[in-house]
Amino acid sequence: MEFHIKSRSPEKQRSACLVAGVHESRKLTPAAQAIDDAGDKYLSNLLRKGDMDGKIGQSLLLHNVPGIPAERVLLVGCGKEADLDHRQYRKIVVNSIKQIKQTGAREAVSYLPGLEVKDRDSRWKIQYAVQFTDHELYQFKDFKSAKKDSKKTLRKITLMAPREELAQCKSALSRGVALAAGVKLARDLGNRPANACTPTYLAQQAEELGNAFTSIEVTVVEEQEMEELGMHSLLSVSQGSAQPAKLIIFRYQGAGNGSKPVVLVGKGVTFDTGGISIKPSSAMDEMKFDMCGAASVFGAVAAVAGMELPINLVGVTPAVENMPSGTATKPGDVFTSMSGQTIEVLNTDAEGRLILCDALTYSERFEPAVVIDIATLTGACVVALGKHATGLLSNDDPLAADLLQAGVTAGDRAWQLPLWDEYEKQLESPFADMANIGGREAGTITAACFLAKFARQYHWAHLDIAGTAWVSGKNKCATGRPVPLLVQYLIQRHERQN
Repeated sequence: MEFHIKSRSPEKQRSACLVAGVHESRKLTPAAQAIDDAGDKYLSNLLRKGDMDGKIGQSLLLHNVPGIPAERVLLVGCGKEADLDHRQYRKIVVNSIKQIKQTGAREAVSYLPGLEVKDRDSRWKIQYAVQFTDHELYQFKDFKSAKKDSKKTLRKITLMAPREELAQCKSALSRGVALAAGVKLARDLGNRPANACTPTYLAQQAEELGNAFTSIEVTVVEEQEMEELGMHSLLSVSQGSAQPAKLIIFRYQGAGNGSKPVVLVGKGVTFDTGGISIKPSSAMDEMKFDMCGAASVFGAVAAVAGMELPINLVGVTPAVENMPSGTATKPGDVFTSMSGQTIEVLNTDAEGRLILCDALTYSERFEPAVVIDIATLTGACVVALGKHATGLLSNDDPLAADLLQAGVTAGDRAWQLPLWDEYEKQLESPFADMANIGGREAGTITAACFLAKFARQYHWAHLDIAGTAWVSGKNKCATGRPVPLLVQYLIQRHERQN
């Protein structure tokens, strides 16, 4: 998909499809008004006949509009002008793309970034118009026998910006393209079946990412070295699988050596059967998505490198497959983590925290400014928050506040849950320093309390994406969340410090 940016009056724009907005009560936006003026009130005369009122979700496709060189004009409902916020802006952009796809137009010009959106500037509208558009056009065809796109597939979008802000908007367009590429990478990895997306495959994809960007250095730690490092908790998960575990490290050096990095730690369970504590068979195919935390680290690193952000960033992705076998971990087994703390494994289906805890300890060596882990960790988070919000827990309130704000800005929201000492009692074990589960109550919180025991040396936040990493049902697909949240946090953190 190609994205371009220009500054030109709509009545002069040649295009297969020209997109402009109409607010409720048939109020034309400035772009639509310019088209109407050039066409001797053609649009307003049609609207007065009741063809469209301007509600969000409505659209009206017109051909051969008088005075306009464009082949088609697509009017898109934008709702009440005073109520237009970032959530409605997304709906408007997405609706426009859905309608354009149905026309068969291969390219289009959109004036929707000219809408007045509450608390959002032109740069935001351009950046996220690209992200929303690319997300809507996404298809995963790697395993389809017929992969060729139709000749009528939309291939190019030109976004219009104010002439006086064109330079800034070009920069925003570049950021949007990089963000969209990062989200796409995360979705592609998440959507691959587990027989094709193994820990070894993830390691290979990491090396390809390192080859694509000279700013990214990739290291893969193998099982023998993990054993030497004392990462017995991580290895306890992979020991039941024929697939060897991999610890994948990204190092992006966009700032000087004196700048402490942000470390992103992503859970990479490429398939989760539950191990000996095996899951029910219903929807078990969706456990290929249990590596979406790792996929989001891949996507965030790729987006940051594409934007050439002047920050230092480290990605740590422990990748394993959780399988039942004669060598698999059994409930009741005790392992010593890299930190020296011992863990009684009461449930082998609570495996994500077992790989993350060693990755969190490993992250200390980077002397991080902050560490954020991302994981499809608990079904309890889906029960608590549904599919709309990512669960957020942190040992540092300012970090949590920054992540919450980044989620609002990016339209990729999180919700903070408490991380209180009282919950830690549920993790007590008579045989080890802790158990890996804390019972049915507050499952998301006790999982984070477990991880917090390995994150005492730095400011840390945990994002539970069990409800947001993919959608189920007929159109099941990885979402790429929370790549937008993570990248926005990194952008805002850099801008605040400079």
